[in-house]
Amino acid sequence: MVEVERTVTLHHPLPGVVAYLADFSHTEEWDPGTVSCRPTRAGAPVAKGAEWHNVSRFRGRRTELRYRLVRLEDLRLTFVGRNRTATSTDDLTFREENGATLLTYRARIEFRGMARLASPFLRREFERLGDEVAQRMPKAVNSHFGSGGSPTA
Repeated sequence: MVEVERTVTLHHPLPGVVAYLADFSHTEEWDPGTVSCRPTRAGAPVAKGAEWHNVSRFRGRRTELRYRLVRLEDLRLTFVGRNRTATSTDDLTFREENGATLLTYRARIEFRGMARLASPFLRREFERLGDEVAQRMPKAVNSHFGSGGSPTA
């Protein structure tokens, strides 16, 4: 198992940030490994149980996971993605601080079968990806909200 945690400050109000990140299709904007992420049911509302088909590239290889929103709370979101070789959990917790949103992002990847043997060797690569998420997340949120603090999309 590999775990990565980063905390970032997002200079936008908490409710809007949570709503933006609850739509997992936005991972295309803030996750450097995500190639595409689409809802499995077009037009379905973002709600607990919603699912997305995620295509990512990791170390030059394409991988696909089906993510499900398993926790949708005012201050916490949890997504669990699965395929035959891994389970990936993205856990986001939020706190309001001086009008900004403090986000703690935790990613945990549990490998199955022979892939488990690679876990220790992949830690450094996942740490690098965590650093990239911490850099891209504020830019994606700023782009979504624009300079006025309201969603632009």
